[in-house]
Amino acid sequence: MTAVLRTEKVCKSFGEQQVLHEVDLQIDKGDFVSIVGSSGSGKSTLLTILGGIDRPTSGKVFLGEEEIASASEKRLAVLRRTKIGFVFQFFNLAPYLTAEENVLLPIMLSGRVTAEHRKKAADLMEYLGIADCAKKMPGKMSGGEQQRVAIARGLIFDPEVILLDEPTGNLDSKSSLEIMKLLKRINEEMSATIVQVTHSEYNAGFGNRIIAIKDGAVKETAVSERNGNRQSADTQIPEGK
Repeated sequence: MTAVLRTEKVCKSFGEQQVLHEVDLQIDKGDFVSIVGSSGSGKSTLLTILGGIDRPTSGKVFLGEEEIASASEKRLAVLRRTKIGFVFQFFNLAPYLTAEENVLLPIMLSGRVTAEHRKKAADLMEYLGIADCAKKMPGKMSGGEQQRVAIARGLIFDPEVILLDEPTGNLDSKSSLEIMKLLKRINEEMSATIVQVTHSEYNAGFGNRIIAIKDGAVKETAVSERNGNRQSADTQIPEGK
């Protein structure tokens, strides 16, 4: 398999506290990886290191063949816009931009927005069931709609990997289920590589791999057959809400 993300003996400390200890992890193209662990276990810290937002205290992180833990801040900024898609719990949409403009924001920051870019944004929003939100401001959208906009923004550059930090943590149970089914569909139909951090055992079951963090170390656990059957992406995803 082709490794999209790989770590070698990654350690992370905050003062005297070691949060991650010699983490070796490989994420292959097309994986849907769920990272789980108790509060304070280091799962979100690992995600930020994988995404080049934070740097390990020691060890290496590879995005494809490029070692990014020692990359310059300028290079990391480019990678975060173009090669790594981010989706956060609180959406992080620009409040004074429309949904369409929020989706196109990584393009805006990288250069001129073309008609081709606008078509791609429109196609993504149609695919995600939020075409009717294109001209709406975030404040006029539901939480589920805002998270779909954030997902579309994360996909606009066809990134190598999409990283999600508690993607349903700010949603009600119905919207949470719809978002998880949508992510599974994106993984299967678009062959997108997805890594999510979640505290939910149920949501973790949507992945094809589960990585548990305990005492700074990682351990892979099996995804149950029951979860795989229950959470099939064939289940219809309700539109928009």
